[in-house]
Amino acid sequence: MENKILGLHHITAIADNAKRNLDFYTQVLGVRLVKKTVNFDDPGTYHFYFGNEMGEPGTILTFFPWEGIGKGAPGAGMATHIGYSVPKGSLDFWKNRLTQYRIQWIEDEIFGEKLISFRDPDGLQLQFIETTDPRLPWTTTDIQAENALKGFHNVTLSLRKAEPTLKILTDILGYTLSQQIDNRYRLTTDSIATANMVDIIADENLNYGKNAAGTNHHIAFRVKNDNVLMEYREKILSAGLDITPKINRDYFFSLYFREPGGVLFEIATDNPGFTVDEQLSSLGSALKLPKQYESHRLQIEKALPKID
Repeated sequence: MENKILGLHHITAIADNAKRNLDFYTQVLGVRLVKKTVNFDDPGTYHFYFGNEMGEPGTILTFFPWEGIGKGAPGAGMATHIGYSVPKGSLDFWKNRLTQYRIQWIEDEIFGEKLISFRDPDGLQLQFIETTDPRLPWTTTDIQAENALKGFHNVTLSLRKAEPTLKILTDILGYTLSQQIDNRYRLTTDSIATANMVDIIADENLNYGKNAAGTNHHIAFRVKNDNVLMEYREKILSAGLDITPKINRDYFFSLYFREPGGVLFEIATDNPGFTVDEQLSSLGSALKLPKQYESHRLQIEKALPKID
């Protein structure tokens, strides 16, 4: 199984205000700030990683909070809905909690699964889906294990045409089309039991999305290590797609390519993980900088927005 795609590794989105983003995910939704670092290409911008206690792949939602970027527009060529797994029977807790924070939600059912949908403060579409999920969640005083987020359940791509993306997911990444209702498709991989689904909504009339706050930047698929990563690079090149060289992101190694429907895909490794530069007990407590920026720490710290 180790030479397969192991479901989702992380999902990265764009926010506007860093403090608002941090407070919402840690205080309202109760996930852990696993890593506080900066954007590799823009060190004046934070890069937050939120997940479970260990920052396990499949639980990590990351953000580039670009101050003042303004609202984006979700649409074709994007991952438009991020689905979290929550324990059976916990949706009433989340309805009450979201209402307490004046967040509007709606009930829905997709492929027979009960869920609620709502938007974060920047407009990013989130879905909480009741599942049986063995992963151990991060808990807080307000949010105990019987209600806490387990990690990703699925991600939904919005596309004008499904077929070219379906081909990449099935022929290269090893997913299987498991369900279809009208223009909605569900693909799964049996290589792992969690964070193992990708949904597609296909609509030729969809407007293309505009990347800014409240929209997805990219989704990352998980592989065990560098060797498997480079095997996938050869597969993607052989399919005639452009793909980056291997990039060291400090906490994983990765490759990026844009699939035919326009969504930016990444493939990322388990190694070395988030404890490479912090103890498990103190993950996310210190500002960690890529090595190339360490000599500029004082200037970077002054330029970054205040979040304390």
